[in-house]
Amino acid sequence: MNSSTPGIEPDLHARRAASFGAKAAAYAAHRPDYPEKALAWGLAGARHAPERVLDLAAGTGKVSEGLLALGVEVTAVEPDDQMLAELKKALPSVTPLIGTAEEIPLPGGSVDAVVVGQAVHWFDLDRAYPEMARVLKPGGVVAALWNHDDESTEWLAELNTLIKTSMSRRWLSDYESLPGHDAFEPFEKKTFGHKQPRTAETMVATLATHSHMLVAPAEEREAKLRTAREFLDRNPETASGEFDLPITTTVFRARKR
Repeated sequence: MNSSTPGIEPDLHARRAASFGAKAAAYAAHRPDYPEKALAWGLAGARHAPERVLDLAAGTGKVSEGLLALGVEVTAVEPDDQMLAELKKALPSVTPLIGTAEEIPLPGGSVDAVVVGQAVHWFDLDRAYPEMARVLKPGGVVAALWNHDDESTEWLAELNTLIKTSMSRRWLSDYESLPGHDAFEPFEKKTFGHKQPRTAETMVATLATHSHMLVAPAEEREAKLRTAREFLDRNPETASGEFDLPITTTVFRARKR
């Protein structure tokens, strides 16, 4: 089993994984949420309706916020204290813990579901899968979600081609399944349409929080963000105030055996 993202060098993988804390406030302000129906589908993979859910690699709480809306009790585990500080500020009812997917600071069999937003590609899955299985109750479910641009929209596909950096790589959300593990049944996959209101300014601010931008050389990063703003300012669908950013949310879920 590959313990890092396919096609990405280990050193670059580690740098990108650790890049978000310095931009935690911007991440909280500009990254999209997850559609309730996508989260609900992920949780529905459990044998019994989940009551206690772990948001693993919780970041600033984008998944936690959606889980709370579904009426479950949420514990958030996140390795970066700056990201976790944003979560605590926004979501005081969530139990926040510092920890990693490879060493989850919870007792065995303590949660009904483990939900991961935009993060499984950062995990060492050889260590993370057994940890997720350990903290899950029998029949519990692991659900992994990614928000990614819906590139069936022509202007968005064109923009993303223009802003690829030397740090850009392909992610696990592009694949038909996640790597399997003996502790879990085979993964199921489903996609959901989603959208986020943006302006040219906030769209560029969102792009600036992506890891391939955060670790790119400063000159390249500024040039790419400038290119993005110039494109958005001249593109008819994005040049006049607010527009909807079309998003596809991909969900993988697997029940603990």
